[in-house]
Amino acid sequence: MGGSASSSSKIGLAMAGGAPEGAVYEIGVLRALDDAIEGLDFNNLHAYVGISAGAFINASLVNHVSTAHLVRALLNIDPNEQPFDPGMFLSPNVGQYLKSGLMVPRLLMEAARDYLIYKEDHTIVKSLTRLSRALPVGLFDNKPLKRYLERVFNRPGRTDDFRKLDKKLFVVAVELDTGQAVVFGKEGYDHVPISQAVQASTALPGLYPPVHIDGKNYVDGVLRRTLHASTVLDEGAKLVICINPIVPVDTGRAVEEGFLQRGHLTDRGMPSVLSQTFRTLIYSRMKVGFRRYDRHYEGTDLVLFEPSADDYRMFFTNIFSFAKRKVVAEYAYRNTMRDLAKRVDELTPIFEKHGLKLRHDVIFHPEPDLWRSVKVADPTKKKRRKHRVTHNLNDALARLEAVIHAKQAQQQKKEVS
Repeated sequence: MGGSASSSSKIGLAMAGGAPEGAVYEIGVLRALDDAIEGLDFNNLHAYVGISAGAFINASLVNHVSTAHLVRALLNIDPNEQPFDPGMFLSPNVGQYLKSGLMVPRLLMEAARDYLIYKEDHTIVKSLTRLSRALPVGLFDNKPLKRYLERVFNRPGRTDDFRKLDKKLFVVAVELDTGQAVVFGKEGYDHVPISQAVQASTALPGLYPPVHIDGKNYVDGVLRRTLHASTVLDEGAKLVICINPIVPVDTGRAVEEGFLQRGHLTDRGMPSVLSQTFRTLIYSRMKVGFRRYDRHYEGTDLVLFEPSADDYRMFFTNIFSFAKRKVVAEYAYRNTMRDLAKRVDELTPIFEKHGLKLRHDVIFHPEPDLWRSVKVADPTKKKRRKHRVTHNLNDALARLEAVIHAKQAQQQKKEVS
């Protein structure tokens, strides 16, 4: 639905990582913004920067894959697009397992030799620590993602070459041996295929092996930055739309909502503990970065969209389930519409300054519908039919609450001033 931005506007898009579930959430957010903001064309922005899942989506947008096509590919119902299967992120790294297995006999011999030679200084356990070198550097194979993107970007009218794009695309990764961020798409790094750059940007250490490019190893760009919005600001963008799907969860209402039994993440095991730790670290870093942008880029606007801290559906849902994938995308769409309704007074002057206009008829629609937006049948309609009245009433009340909250906040500001 988004139209072309005004010729004088310079709008950038900065998208954070977030693994497969983050990509699904970001697709729902993008489609909501596309529907709700008049004058915004996500395939025709001034500059794009992405990390990990954000790089994957931005590389698609700059290659003229529309937000509607992204949603349909998510559902595997668009004959013109490659189906998006999150399962490709979980392909076992068989080659790495075999390589590691072959190393074990040699490492055992070396451990035994060290123990016999340096018996006074080495315990058996200390000698056996040498076996840690046989651990795979990545549990999963990220080559399927690269092959998928190659197929998408080598279709007519698209390209896998940064230098042939008609817009600026930047993909952030980290060089493993130096710990420095590298921006693929910039001069000196624009010869690397886009698909390979995205593969490197999504190579989260431990889960995926580093990607070898020009004699160097690269890993997930989130290790250095969360959004890297400064990249498009340096390119002259005056408005940057930022999407971050990763926030630390607040379990205060998780028991009430039915996501936890006792309200403790430890009850869900190590994955939830590690996820919360990772989210907290990168989220705090992003907030620091935003304060720096305010100081160093005067006259520019950054607008951030992200889940709330009690967004349990985002934190606890496993989107490798086909049905859950649809639920997360739909939820992201509705949640973004509610967020826009809540912030309408704040965002209206910002967007108008850059030639954009909020569509109130879309934002305040009593029943926002992602599937209607992309002109496909609701894939969850049969399951929701019995609860349709309750669902619509709850959504309408939530949106009304958001509007009232926004008006109250505006009134408080007037009273303070």
